[in-house]
Amino acid sequence: MSDHDPITQALAEDIGDGDLTSAHFVDADAQATATIIAKEDAVVAGAEVAAEVFRRVDSQLKVQIVCNDGVEVKKGDVVISVAGSARSILTGERVALNFIQQLSGVATLTRRFVQETEGTKAKILDTRKTTPGLRQLEKAAVVAGGGTNHRIGLYDMVMVKDNHLAMNGVNTTKAAADLQDRINRFKTEHPDIRIELEADTLQQAAAFLALNGVDVILLDNMSLGSLCEAVKLRGDKPVLLEASGGVSLKTVHAIAATGVDFISAGALTHSAVAVDFSLELIRTESNQIHEKH
Repeated sequence: MSDHDPITQALAEDIGDGDLTSAHFVDADAQATATIIAKEDAVVAGAEVAAEVFRRVDSQLKVQIVCNDGVEVKKGDVVISVAGSARSILTGERVALNFIQQLSGVATLTRRFVQETEGTKAKILDTRKTTPGLRQLEKAAVVAGGGTNHRIGLYDMVMVKDNHLAMNGVNTTKAAADLQDRINRFKTEHPDIRIELEADTLQQAAAFLALNGVDVILLDNMSLGSLCEAVKLRGDKPVLLEASGGVSLKTVHAIAATGVDFISAGALTHSAVAVDFSLELIRTESNQIHEKH
């Protein structure tokens, strides 16, 4: 990883010029074993990230991942164990916990959304509403929870939203022809990149369904009735439909039951509550560390 990756930045932010507390109040030769324990039921995500934090702090630490990402754990389950220098373990403790708590929160919430849509064909998508600098990690946590990644950024998929359309006068016949021309030219230059158009009304969705080269239509903030109607309008056209807006754990099942292919929810990343984990540390003799690992 580069010097600007999230782990490097998080450690630099926390340690700065050094861990003053551990350096002055923990014996330099003190050895310990530590376990990161779930304090509540959850879906694990970020286990490898947390393990890497300890490795970055001290390559001599012996780190074992007990529960991999995507595993459901119960309160009291051990997720990671660490053995070696007590100072090093204490230095990495908070950053490791911060990562696994935040990412497991995303995975746990995603799993709940996925469970609510069981029995339907709808897949749960994330969005770009992620914590700056943590997008890749949070999107990996969505996958750990059973969700599906939408575009990673502005560079890997076209998403033509209402603000884009407004710049071209989308409500005119000429603008519709212009949009088709732009789609054609884009597909010629980038045949493998998907194009998604955002529709605010059924009328707009119908107009987009008449275009060629559209891969996905986003049905934004539509009622359940309108979503059902959009699915009927789609018929057997090879265009996927994504519902967005007003998505919560209370509404997602009804939205999925309309027959849409995807449901995107910014809440997966911007509203996930961190899962409670703790690190328990026990001082040991150095020969015990060596024998166990």
